[in-house]
Amino acid sequence: MKILIIGGGGREHAVAKALVKNVAVEKIWVAPGNGGTAAFCENVDIAATDLQGILAFCLEHHPDFVVVTPDDPLALGMVDLLEENDIACFGPTRAAARLEWSKGYAKEFMQKYNIPTAQCHLCEDARAAKAYVKKCPIPIVLKADGLAQGKGVVVAQTREEAVAAQAQLSYGKPDQAMLFEEMLTGPEVSVLCFTDGKTIIPMPAAQDHKRAYDGDKGPNTGGMGAYSPVSAYTPALAERCMEEIFLPTIRGMEAEGTPFKGILYFSLMLTADGPKVIEYNARFGDPETQVVLPLLSSDLLNIMIAIRAGKLDRAKVKFQDCYSACVVMSSGGYPSAYEKGKPITGLEEAARFGTVYHAGTKRLPDGSFVTSGGRVLCVSSTGRSLRQALRNCYRGVDTIKFEGAFYRKDIGSKDAALVKED
Repeated sequence: MKILIIGGGGREHAVAKALVKNVAVEKIWVAPGNGGTAAFCENVDIAATDLQGILAFCLEHHPDFVVVTPDDPLALGMVDLLEENDIACFGPTRAAARLEWSKGYAKEFMQKYNIPTAQCHLCEDARAAKAYVKKCPIPIVLKADGLAQGKGVVVAQTREEAVAAQAQLSYGKPDQAMLFEEMLTGPEVSVLCFTDGKTIIPMPAAQDHKRAYDGDKGPNTGGMGAYSPVSAYTPALAERCMEEIFLPTIRGMEAEGTPFKGILYFSLMLTADGPKVIEYNARFGDPETQVVLPLLSSDLLNIMIAIRAGKLDRAKVKFQDCYSACVVMSSGGYPSAYEKGKPITGLEEAARFGTVYHAGTKRLPDGSFVTSGGRVLCVSSTGRSLRQALRNCYRGVDTIKFEGAFYRKDIGSKDAALVKED
């Protein structure tokens, strides 16, 4: 089989590494890819959002299967376009992906199907949001409606912070819709699920670390590290989420006439009143993918093919009973302005402690690597305990050097599994 993966981050590197394990895979293209995928795949210089460019490539090169991973091309309808041209594709349609690209729609959907979530108020444009922010309850969570690479959310503890956040998240657009939500408290977990629109199979729960700096300080990022499983997400809670959240979601989408096929990601808050949905994502998360896929002992390509065929109930889906963790290394200045082109060393040594997933890297003709993005690398490791997995990650991180590199040193530190070991 010849496979085309759309995207260019650490998530796509992880997906490519998982797919290449299938003996039927002859070739993998990645558009646009990164330095890591260039080592064993063929990178294609086409932007993930260039629908016509991707279509033209497919019509010329005839991939047997296309995997669309980022949120933007899903929101633009890439799966719809490719399937209309008889190109087999993995990922939800634009209508199904609306659960992610429209926060307002997702809220209306959850209310309609009685799926537990935070109370909210939707402002249709910046003018309405500017008026509402002056009288909304405090503290408050502000969310820009639409896609924002994980950075479109601000938790405001004061009126001044809320006013500033509204101005920031309006992006200077008068028609920018804004969602105001009650602030939920409790452990936050991510549960990525395989689903073909009827059957849904959760992966082990993961916990992302969004803030840039230790102690959950600093600005929101795309994610600075993660681990799995999460102690707070007990078997009893998993069963409750299945009955109250996961199954109602896929049944609701089917009832809406937009069945969801692909990866459905539930961002959950485990509140004192029970689990509640913070938001949906319509694809693999990053860096959650870099911790859950290493735990998958079944064949990812076979699962994806079964999902597209509506036969997930017949697929083998098994995960290892161990821990997985990852630490993201970022460029100095991220998530704001940062420099590119910094030489990277120590990658081979780091691979002795786990898997190094590339995100913002470029491979030079001599085989060396330089930085080319905000989140540069992700070191992922597994272990019999969470402590062992994290120890391996940080040993790998310690061997990698590039100018301005920074990373969080407290990934997983709050989990009960680690506290229990102490």
